[in-house]
Amino acid sequence: MHSKRILAFVSWVLASLVLFIACNQTSTPNPTSIANPKAQAVSLTVSAAASLKDAMNEIKPLYSKEQPTVKLTYNFGSSGALQQQIEQGAGVDIFISAANKQIDALNQKGLLVDGTRKDLLKNKLVLIVPQSSNDVTDFKDLTSSRIKKIALGEPKSVPAGQYAQQVLTSLKIADQIKSKSVYAKDVRQALNYVESGNADAGIVYLSDTKSTQKAKVVATAPENSHSPIVYPIAVLKSSKHLDAAKNFVQFLSGNAAKNVFEKQGFSLAGS
Repeated sequence: MHSKRILAFVSWVLASLVLFIACNQTSTPNPTSIANPKAQAVSLTVSAAASLKDAMNEIKPLYSKEQPTVKLTYNFGSSGALQQQIEQGAGVDIFISAANKQIDALNQKGLLVDGTRKDLLKNKLVLIVPQSSNDVTDFKDLTSSRIKKIALGEPKSVPAGQYAQQVLTSLKIADQIKSKSVYAKDVRQALNYVESGNADAGIVYLSDTKSTQKAKVVATAPENSHSPIVYPIAVLKSSKHLDAAKNFVQFLSGNAAKNVFEKQGFSLAGS
């Protein structure tokens, strides 16, 4: 009888212990199963002016090394076209324009996250010709009869084209070369026209010339001949990853990105 009581007691203790362990395992989460917010995969879409293509592609692996769980997807084009895409509902996290006009329009429509807009970069406008050409050494040489085609960004949608038009107007040669102008969908296409010999000259950003061996710079536009060339950046309200988007914007103002931008012909707006 005594043995049966002991056996029953031991059985009760064992059953209680098993129940306790089971309850404890279900009520206490396994630390390894808790998702670390910093480890969650995030995808950011960055719409950026075409002139930023080389610099942004070089920056991508640098940022991926620092933030391996963030995937960057770029969408390059003319600032005007990118603005329209955003207005039409494109899923964009960050926008970098080559002028204030486009980002001003988005701000007026309430599409920017408050406090995220700032001027990121500065650039210069230059006159280029094919590498073998010696016909042009100055903007005013564009009026020469030897120059048949001049590549420019479309002024209505391409900031580089707008700045170029300002320069030509300031130098009082805009009307003289109007019939020679070949308008490109973005500044990179204007560069390509000159590289391929389909244009005798072109007006592009200094940064665009860093990637070519087929065209050369022959003159730099006087800074007082056009509006300041600035690249504003902002996070869009359509972003589903605001913290990650803000982090990338901050990274673009840091030393690692600065070195890339300067190598590509840009300078930070604050410098």
